[in-house]
Amino acid sequence: MTDPAPAFVVTEEQFEALFPERNPFYTYAGLVAATSAYPEFATTGGDEIARREAAAFLANVSHETHGLIHVTEVNTALYSHYCDPSQPYGCPAGQDAYYGRGPVQLSWNFNYKAAGEALGVDLLNDPWLVENDATIAWQTALWYWNTQPGTATMTCHEAMVGEHGFAETIRSINGPLECEGGNPRQMNNRVRLFRECVEVIGTTTGDNLTC
Repeated sequence: MTDPAPAFVVTEEQFEALFPERNPFYTYAGLVAATSAYPEFATTGGDEIARREAAAFLANVSHETHGLIHVTEVNTALYSHYCDPSQPYGCPAGQDAYYGRGPVQLSWNFNYKAAGEALGVDLLNDPWLVENDATIAWQTALWYWNTQPGTATMTCHEAMVGEHGFAETIRSINGPLECEGGNPRQMNNRVRLFRECVEVIGTTTGDNLTC
């Protein structure tokens, strides 16, 4: 009798090795549960590519959260900055309710609305779900990874399964601020984390690492 669902390419032991000081909020079980919302994530292109995509994802979220330590944005002075009042639905949870949360530090009222609609939860009215429910938190990260190109030409998922390189995930997540010399220290930290994740997970980096 076979397991109907493939196991996640990253084992719990590997996850713990990568994030020894992580916040207990970021559970392995929550990550695995979240992958059901995006079944193509870390399952596409054969084992090497699937593992490489998982490594790229975990490297980027590690960078965003300082090793899965921060659940909410550290700089509280910025919290009121993330309400775009020009949106017709406004900011029903409050002017200062749409600060960065979760593995990709989801922010802005329009992103909470779009992610919530994609995931079937009302994040526009209850953005706090992202800091209170580990599976939803991981799902917002996978929502961005699989569906949002940012200012780039492709999503992070497309970048990895199409073998365009880790550089294109940086471009999608924070390209205008880090690529083309914008902030090489930040970009290089993402690459360093990616190499570490690749080593632990057991795959290769591929080409085109820096943007």
